[in-house]
Amino acid sequence: MRKYSTVVIGGGAAGICAAIAQGRRGESVIICEKMPQLGKKLLASGDGRCNLLNNKMDESNYNPAARDLVKSIFNRFGKSEILDFFKGLGLEVYSKEDRIFPITNQAASVLKVLEMELQRLSIPIELNFDCSSVSFSQGNIIVSSKSDRMIECHKIIMTGGGRTYPAFGSDGSLYTTAKLLGHSIIEPVPAAVPLVIQDNLCQILQGQKIFATSKSIIQGKEESQAKGELLFTKYGLSGTCILDISEELSIALNRHHKKEIFVSIDMVPFMGKEPLQIELARRLKSKLPAEEMLVGILPNKFSVALKNLFREEDTEVTVNALKNRLFKVTGTRGWNEAEFTCGGINVDEVKPDTLESKFKENVYFAGEILDVNGKRGGFNLGWAWASGFIAGSI
Repeated sequence: MRKYSTVVIGGGAAGICAAIAQGRRGESVIICEKMPQLGKKLLASGDGRCNLLNNKMDESNYNPAARDLVKSIFNRFGKSEILDFFKGLGLEVYSKEDRIFPITNQAASVLKVLEMELQRLSIPIELNFDCSSVSFSQGNIIVSSKSDRMIECHKIIMTGGGRTYPAFGSDGSLYTTAKLLGHSIIEPVPAAVPLVIQDNLCQILQGQKIFATSKSIIQGKEESQAKGELLFTKYGLSGTCILDISEELSIALNRHHKKEIFVSIDMVPFMGKEPLQIELARRLKSKLPAEEMLVGILPNKFSVALKNLFREEDTEVTVNALKNRLFKVTGTRGWNEAEFTCGGINVDEVKPDTLESKFKENVYFAGEILDVNGKRGGFNLGWAWASGFIAGSI
């Protein structure tokens, strides 16, 4: 049986960082990755550009349950330390609207500099290693794979990710292992995910994009709002203004099984109610046909799709229908379309300064496997780099 000081389970962002941190300390460390290559999910991040992190890396951009833990980790390895880490690897970056990207705009560049550092540190990588169990024997830890490979170590860092993009290896399989070690799992649900809505307007306008404002409404209470691109699809709604409010909707639907879930859409956010009402009244007075009433305000297809709004001359009702269009949400799309996992190992069960398990000595967690999820814009990768590095620095 091979022996190492540390086994890192998972070869994503957090796992690679953890291994590098351990290797720099002179520890013998190996990465065990279930896929045939490292960093497959990393390569797909940011539409292939890899949004490394954000200029506003603080705990307020993460789920409330995780904020104390995130703050503790960022106090030790935050934005400046992450930037210095990549600068030291030879990666140049730039910032746009607070999002930080590699200067090459290629996630492949990020993965390559990380792989070069792994090679420099002579850190071995065990690919196609699907962890099946973690056991303890005479003060050591034995990590076994489904293909009966076994590695003995003194310390284990579990960075197997959440359930997002299972085709890239993140299928939540390590949750079972964590539960066997005594940890509880906050039920994972997809976040930053398109919404399923049964509304004819979505089918009629599928493929259409507009700039809009969205509001989430749960059991009659407005929760949050977002501005950005709105995309109509055959199954419902997507686009950035939907993804940015989807987490709380997904929790309400998939974890708490609530039924009265709506999204309010302002399809004309660039015009106030009064100016829009005046303009529509002018168009009605000029006797424009219903199919042309919204030309120049919304894409032409909207005029046809919404022509029934102009059967009556009550422009106030029409304006409300355009600026507060309610869509009942019946579900979310699945893990293959979600950007992040909301849920995971309970953060109260790890030590806030080291990420070591409170139940099992020398067992550490990092990255998305924990119940830590941030907003879109580099926050989740930022957490992966930081938590991985801290877990590997002990």
